[in-house]
Amino acid sequence: MTRPVRTIGVVAPGQPAVLDDTEPEPGPGQAWVATEFSGVSAGTEVALVRGTDPHHATSWDPDLRSFAPGGPTAGYPVSGLGYMEVGTVTESRTPDLAEGARVAMAYGHRTGRCADPATAHVIPVAEDLDPLLGVYLAQMGPICVNGLLHATAQFAGPAGGVGEGVRDRHVLVTGAGVIGLLSAMLAVRHGAADVVVAESSPARRAVAETLGLATVDGGAWPEVKQRWRHAPGDAGADLVLQCQGHDTALATGLKALRPQGVVIDLGFYQAGAEAVRLGEEFHHNGLAVVCAQISRVPRGMAGEWPRRALADVTLDLLRERGDDVLRHLVTDVVPFEEGPRLLADLAGRRLPAPPLQAVLRF
Repeated sequence: MTRPVRTIGVVAPGQPAVLDDTEPEPGPGQAWVATEFSGVSAGTEVALVRGTDPHHATSWDPDLRSFAPGGPTAGYPVSGLGYMEVGTVTESRTPDLAEGARVAMAYGHRTGRCADPATAHVIPVAEDLDPLLGVYLAQMGPICVNGLLHATAQFAGPAGGVGEGVRDRHVLVTGAGVIGLLSAMLAVRHGAADVVVAESSPARRAVAETLGLATVDGGAWPEVKQRWRHAPGDAGADLVLQCQGHDTALATGLKALRPQGVVIDLGFYQAGAEAVRLGEEFHHNGLAVVCAQISRVPRGMAGEWPRRALADVTLDLLRERGDDVLRHLVTDVVPFEEGPRLLADLAGRRLPAPPLQAVLRF
């Protein structure tokens, strides 16, 4: 048995739309979640709308975990977008999810979901948290926390806590989008000696400064080197949290590092990285670049850091800075039905001031 839902998908490149779909009826151990809010991830979702994501451009071999030309690619329609949902449990057949409870999940811009806590990440939304902020609990916040864990793995090893990679260190964050700003606030909260955000947009630099963060222009790596001078021949950031999907941001991060510094890369590069010159600072200063993605925490840390633990660190930040996040990061809240238009405008670069964080209201 199934029940109808509506979802936002992409029928063809450049054509997002509200689509009719179905969900299973809740069975034993499951519950029905009616969606209240769904956050828009501009980078990932816009790539799918445009058809520029790597799965639509080349073939992915899940066994070898590699891309190669000539094989089958992902096609259209794409039946669902999104991974930042908050909803209310309206029917439950499991003691793990009480009716009336509010939960965060990552299931896309859908009007409802059959939730099984045994197979999916179902994160309770604390009663003292504004429900809209719950969009950050299941996926977006854990992405940022996972970035800090990767820093810990580099500097302190897998036995370290979430703050061991940033505590008492000089941290540059490249990019003042949502991931960059949340990562910067996490670094401050977990004891970084100093945090600077590099961003080319004056408007986004202004948001970072309103949040109490120091900023520099996006390419101003010399300013970072002058700010953090440790010894002759030793200047720059201990750590860069790279949070922008542009190769120029990665190039800036490498130039801004001190010798043997580390870039923890949370960016998604759709157009390659031609601006990165591995024969320059990367080679001469003995630098490291580590990719941090939410599909895995650092090796050896999975037992201590399931998704719920990442969400708990996110909740801790939101309890302290939630009012600031609502006031300065969440720039647009629009009805679910307007989601396709918003995504089409973002993909077509038709908005004079793209939202920092857009949220769909159901």
